[in-house]
Amino acid sequence: MKRSYYIIGGLALTISMPSCLQAQTTQPKDTTMTRTVVVEQEYNPDIMDASKVNVLPKVEEPTVSKKEVEYATTFFPATSVPADLMRPYTGKEVQPGTTPGYVRAGYGNYGNLNVLANYLFRLSQKDKLNVRFQMDGMDGKLTLPFTDSEKWNAFYYRTRANVDYTHQFDKLDLNIAGNFGLSNFNFQPESVNSKQKFTSGDFHAGIHFTDETAPLRFNAETNLLMYERQHNMFNESEANTGIKETIIRTKGDVTGAIGDQQLITIALEMNNLLYNGYTKNVSTGDEYFKNYTTLLLNPYYELDDDDWKLHIGANVDLSFGFDQSFRISPDITAQYIFSDSYIVYAKATGGKQLNDFRKLESICPYSELPEANTTLGYVQRPYDTYEQINGSIGFKASPYPGLWFNVFGGYQNLKNDLSYLGFDPSNTHSIPYLSFAQDNTDNFYFGGEISYDYKDILGISAKYTYRNWDSKTEEYLLAVKPASEMSFNVRIHPISALNINLGYDYINRKEVKEYAKMTAINDLHIGASYNVFKGVSVYAQVHNLLNKKYQYYLGYPTEGFNFLGGLSFRF
Repeated sequence: MKRSYYIIGGLALTISMPSCLQAQTTQPKDTTMTRTVVVEQEYNPDIMDASKVNVLPKVEEPTVSKKEVEYATTFFPATSVPADLMRPYTGKEVQPGTTPGYVRAGYGNYGNLNVLANYLFRLSQKDKLNVRFQMDGMDGKLTLPFTDSEKWNAFYYRTRANVDYTHQFDKLDLNIAGNFGLSNFNFQPESVNSKQKFTSGDFHAGIHFTDETAPLRFNAETNLLMYERQHNMFNESEANTGIKETIIRTKGDVTGAIGDQQLITIALEMNNLLYNGYTKNVSTGDEYFKNYTTLLLNPYYELDDDDWKLHIGANVDLSFGFDQSFRISPDITAQYIFSDSYIVYAKATGGKQLNDFRKLESICPYSELPEANTTLGYVQRPYDTYEQINGSIGFKASPYPGLWFNVFGGYQNLKNDLSYLGFDPSNTHSIPYLSFAQDNTDNFYFGGEISYDYKDILGISAKYTYRNWDSKTEEYLLAVKPASEMSFNVRIHPISALNINLGYDYINRKEVKEYAKMTAINDLHIGASYNVFKGVSVYAQVHNLLNKKYQYYLGYPTEGFNFLGGLSFRF
């Protein structure tokens, strides 16, 4: 029996598994004995994609179930903007003398900056306070596509600060957290705006019931999220064009156990969205940002035994005010385990996807809000996207210890799918600005992934996904969608002090006739870290070894051959 500990979103998860399955199956819970494990995050100074602040639009990946935990070993671009610069990390049991502090600092040839500081205050056995600061970005000259080698003095800096406090009661965890974010960047020449600034902050308070043996369990939390887009007009000379979004988010769930293997849960989430600032046409009084409320209800039943894992439920979504609607989508997962290490699974799910300001930044930070229909220069909030269904089937297996693979295929249907397009009525190859746009889309996909790990010495993984997107009326939106994605990664740990990573990413987009064809991402990269002294490491990462010219966003270039190196300290 192999026991692994993972940190996910600040929560400690303990997973027990046969060594031949590698976190794909779980054994029945042993209710006769409990064990408390203190898990804290460990940092890996091997930096992932530190030079990049551009990513693709978020694409839903097929998963087996909400309880599934998979090894994150691939080098796919992150789904948040700018890219998260740290590799996924695993937690370890805290031993006496474990250092609570970590500092990392790196710099690269395009002015690439990577700074991270984290300190865990163990106030008592039941009280933990974690403080974190991170800043990353770039400042250098990039060659613009569709031009005669025209240069752009580009910069993009992102700053994040976080404070997280947890108090452990006998059967409850109380968590209070605060977060601050700032993104500063500029647009390419001749854009409608020269620069942009996004400011965000949020406060979180929640309680988590930790006794999994209790017949009735619950979780509850409240969140206050604030976000401001500084510039939102097509003419930056206009004053006071900022728009502020405030979300009051309340979440909770109640779970009742039916024996040892079955449970019923009712989960509820309410979002109150409030807007102020430049929200209406000052001449006509027409409002383009209206306050509204969404209610998300998710009742479901779960069965978890030796052979079957069933999750049967529904997503019930209601909206009041802006985007008034009532929609229902499935929330079903079925997984059958046979021969201990072979899994057949099927999934059908969906639900509302809030297109709040944070979501807009993750899709494309350079894109402007869509133009209102009445007066040029006034903007409006996009409608929320609704995933009517995302159904997939697949097969997973681990025929040999350390080796596992997964093949899958599925279909996805999205209403008001949010994307963006380049707008220039005179020349489609010159893009002075990007604008968010929406349409109903369909997506057929299939793919596979395989990985092999030999002890802690060698790890190899590969993944391929093909997607066939279709849009009934706005085919231009498909030009930025990923059509095929491939990644390959090799991790080598020859001695205790040295880690080496070699990876390759390839992402192709669909060509839209008489509009655009984005150059495929073609990134060969290598990285290494070495422990010089106890608690002191050096690291380096080199990207785009082939020095290819490609775009993560339409019309916006990425860096050529680039590197980043630095030091990290544990104390």
